[in-house]
Amino acid sequence: MAQGDLAYLDLTDVAKRIQSGDITSVAVTEAMLERIAALDGKLGAFALVTSEIALAQAARADAEIAAGTIRGPLHGAPIAVKDLCWMKGVPTAAGMTIYADFKPDEDATVVTRLQEAGAVILGKLQLTESAYADHHPAITPPKNPWNADYWPGASSSGSGSATAAGLCYGSLGSDTGGSIRFPSAANGLTGLKPTWGRVSRYGVFELAATLDHVGPMTRSARDAAAMLAAIAGADANDPTALQAPVPDYMAALDGGAEGLRIGYPAAWIAETADAKTKAVAEAALAVMKSLGAEVVEVVFPDISQAVQDWFPLCGAETAYCHRDTYPARKAEYGPALSGLIDLGRSISGLDYQRIVLNREDLRGRVNALMADLDVLLIPAMGFAAPTLAKMGSLGTDASLMNSLLGFTCPFDMTGHPTITLPGGFTEAGLPVAFQFVAGHCAEPVLLQAAEAFQQATDWHKRHPALG
Repeated sequence: MAQGDLAYLDLTDVAKRIQSGDITSVAVTEAMLERIAALDGKLGAFALVTSEIALAQAARADAEIAAGTIRGPLHGAPIAVKDLCWMKGVPTAAGMTIYADFKPDEDATVVTRLQEAGAVILGKLQLTESAYADHHPAITPPKNPWNADYWPGASSSGSGSATAAGLCYGSLGSDTGGSIRFPSAANGLTGLKPTWGRVSRYGVFELAATLDHVGPMTRSARDAAAMLAAIAGADANDPTALQAPVPDYMAALDGGAEGLRIGYPAAWIAETADAKTKAVAEAALAVMKSLGAEVVEVVFPDISQAVQDWFPLCGAETAYCHRDTYPARKAEYGPALSGLIDLGRSISGLDYQRIVLNREDLRGRVNALMADLDVLLIPAMGFAAPTLAKMGSLGTDASLMNSLLGFTCPFDMTGHPTITLPGGFTEAGLPVAFQFVAGHCAEPVLLQAAEAFQQATDWHKRHPALG
């Protein structure tokens, strides 16, 4: 099998081949490391490659599989994690220069759970500074493997670039305002933002604690289900992690679209999305309808206040988690993150309480809407495939950020789960995405809808031409 063909196998497919004895985990891991060495010099997706750790994990996986022990659908497959996630003894910089030499003395819960599932961790993936809008000026941003002149998404830019380029079979991202969904959309991936609290945040650098979500970025809904199953669940180290039992996400995949009730907020989309983005959402809706889903036009609550409130709320929470280094080391911060923290430090207690009440109001309205639906179908972003030139001022241009966040940050504010799926391409050959949204802890129906769409389409099977 050619390296490119091997690299673009789905995560669960390569794991099956390893577990059946068709190929070893060590061989696959070595091929991935060779591909990273050949391609990542231009892409810049990895902050750090952990070759020795990966090869040792692969050898252990091969020995366990040979002895008849199969840990699950990830066993033996190479993945990577966003460089927010602690790995014991491994530098974890969070996209910041001040943490360049920080080596945690324990793993993040999500890293522990991936290792317990038998996954092989190839390394740490690059991100924007502290997972906010822009990369630190001292760090070279990852490139979009479809076209280096186009935005790779933020903040999980390295996760998006590496997974799309076949440098890993899946990755972890985090989402505070859209940072799983933006790079998934920009790179043609399937990205799942779970319900807030469904996945532990212990050992994951904060941006804004009540907005942060950790989730998988993969090349299919099936792979996303397998990764979510490995990392979800209660955690004694994170009291905010939900106690609810973890469903069988893999079993949920085969339910099909027949009878699903899909809400479509046509007016909101018409007002907010550009023509290409709207067309992709409408085409996805038509696919689901052809598969037997019931489509219901709905009126979504006004999100304008939520988008405005997101900035000071995120800023206040970011200011708190950076209180030990900011403003004491302000000179070492980039302008976008510094501006966000200054905004957060400037708001009053009265302003904060107003935001809290607005947020609860929106959460209640979305809950009421979702009570009558299985999923909502909306764009992942308001505009399709932006260039780097367009996004160059993202962290400091409020109007651009407002436009970008319209379809994403409301669901960080409310904590509802979403899954982003590729649904088309621009005339220039760049991916365009949409997302399904579901009720709290309704990831099974989210994955059911996503799998049904991907069984009927092939957008997720298309890959950048990198070799």
